[in-house]
Amino acid sequence: MIETKKSFTVRHMAVTGMLGAISVVLGMTPLGFIPVGPTNATIMHIPVIIGAIVEGPIVGMLVGLIFGIFSLIRSITAPTPISFVFWNPLVSILPRILIGLASYYIYKFFSKTTKNEAVSIGITGALGTLVNTLGVLGMVYALYAEKFVSALGLSGQNAFKVISGIGITNGLPEMFVAMLIVTAAVKAIKKVRR
Repeated sequence: MIETKKSFTVRHMAVTGMLGAISVVLGMTPLGFIPVGPTNATIMHIPVIIGAIVEGPIVGMLVGLIFGIFSLIRSITAPTPISFVFWNPLVSILPRILIGLASYYIYKFFSKTTKNEAVSIGITGALGTLVNTLGVLGMVYALYAEKFVSALGLSGQNAFKVISGIGITNGLPEMFVAMLIVTAAVKAIKKVRR
């Protein structure tokens, strides 16, 4: 029997549109952003992780692209003192696309090594979130460290400490929330499909 290569189907398009729309709704409402000091923790990356687990890396990357584009648009239409960093697609879009790609392979790896579906999904939720946090803040640090920290009203000499602090303060709650939501959502989706 010859295996055919799975192509991008109508279902993939529908799931991409639905999860992309959820990301946009989260971004347009207070649901998607949790204020933490001068920055926001977000759950907008969760549909990207769900898409990658349920439908594969292409869907995950496309939902990530929608999330990234929305993040760029939001930084222009609802600016804050630090919005300028998100005007650069290397900060606002690229890390979000990588969430989908990384989450798919993280899930594949842990589903083979743990043999426990809930654990695999939970770890993927946490590590997919970490990809977002490290990707965005890593690019901010590499491209705008002192300017970003100065925009927060702090000394640019402490850029690494400040950006690391934001990563820990925002990243840990985001990882925990993602583990819970992604696990519940993916298990529900897989149960409905059976």
